[in-house]
Amino acid sequence: MAALRRRVHAVLVVTQILGGLGVATGIALASVLAEDIGGSEGLAGLASTSSVLGTAVVSLPLAALMAARGRRPGLTLAYLIAACGGAVVVVGAVLESFPLLLAGMAAFGAGSSANLQARFAAADLAEPEHRARAISSVVWATTVGAVLGPNIASPAGRSVSALGLGIPATAGPFLWGSGIFVAAGALVHVLLRPDPLLTARALETAEADAARADGTGAAERAPARGHTLRAGMAAVAASPRARLALVTIAGTHTVMVSIMVMTPVALSHHGADIDLIGLVISGHIAGMYALSPVMGRLADRLGRISVVGLAVALLTCAAAVAGTAGADHTRSAAGLVLLGLGWSAGLVAGSALLTESVPTAARAAAQGLSDLTMNGAAGAGGALAGVIVSHAGYGMLTAVAAGLLLPVAALALAHTLRRAPDRTPRAEAPG
Repeated sequence: MAALRRRVHAVLVVTQILGGLGVATGIALASVLAEDIGGSEGLAGLASTSSVLGTAVVSLPLAALMAARGRRPGLTLAYLIAACGGAVVVVGAVLESFPLLLAGMAAFGAGSSANLQARFAAADLAEPEHRARAISSVVWATTVGAVLGPNIASPAGRSVSALGLGIPATAGPFLWGSGIFVAAGALVHVLLRPDPLLTARALETAEADAARADGTGAAERAPARGHTLRAGMAAVAASPRARLALVTIAGTHTVMVSIMVMTPVALSHHGADIDLIGLVISGHIAGMYALSPVMGRLADRLGRISVVGLAVALLTCAAAVAGTAGADHTRSAAGLVLLGLGWSAGLVAGSALLTESVPTAARAAAQGLSDLTMNGAAGAGGALAGVIVSHAGYGMLTAVAAGLLLPVAALALAHTLRRAPDRTPRAEAPG
């Protein structure tokens, strides 16, 4: 089993690097490209919003496919959809068609869906006491590609525009992204064998059969409907811990996306060029992924709820720093790094909490529901972000985003107070 865990981990690490590179290369200039084609600051946020909504829409059929056939076909399909999306974005840019650009961005969002689902693939075979660490290690693997992506966006744009095909420099990174997603999908399809989700289910069934045969456990088989979205919703609704996990994942992701999608526009309005914008976004992405193993260890040692509280604190500080930066690009960069760190804490702790708070049979469906909720909420936040900035400014956007953390903080505090009377000096389970 240890050898299988290492093999699955290695495949997920390599494909996460490629997936992160593909997403970050394109998304770094998405809002700038949208503003150029749409001709309005208020429309700039719709490009990233379409990508986030695409991630949300893909998450449901992706979760259903994984529940039925395993992680490998789902991840492969998601990367191929993203590759097609990047090509459509390029066509939309050449034709100066804003609707076509948005359609391509929606499909491009499938790359993020694959990257997000990969964290759950890492947890399929992980030991319970190391589950957060397993999730965080795969999240960390995205760092390499995600940090490099924004910095190669400008060279990618120049290389494509130099071909004389009429492709704008701001659309060139999407062509590169498509090629990278094809490579990631091919690697998953060929190398992710045996499938971790199907293997975990087979092992659980074997253990249940052995327990029943020995008379040491009742071990019932999970009904097929345990893999449906409805069962996932029921499982989350029945567990206060799962509800907290869902709100944490959705809330922290929405705050991060809402602020991040409009930061390139705010920076450009204060004199930042494409290279500086790429550097700031790279710092933000480094904050999202580079310290995720630290967040995983903290979640395993201190508990999931403690790290949820850390996420709220970091995101609140990020909103305050970035929202008051003005033309101080160093301050903006610091705020974006904090924003990434807060997102990392919330995603790792929330994902581990969700995974262990629902029955095994309903996990894939609950995880799909989680990704649908987080990206649907973030899509709405990203769409409103452009409107808020155009009418009230970037500072107001960060203040509104910080307000979205109140439900997360309230639920975490309520959970902590509810558990406090029952605590004993002995070690507790995570969360």
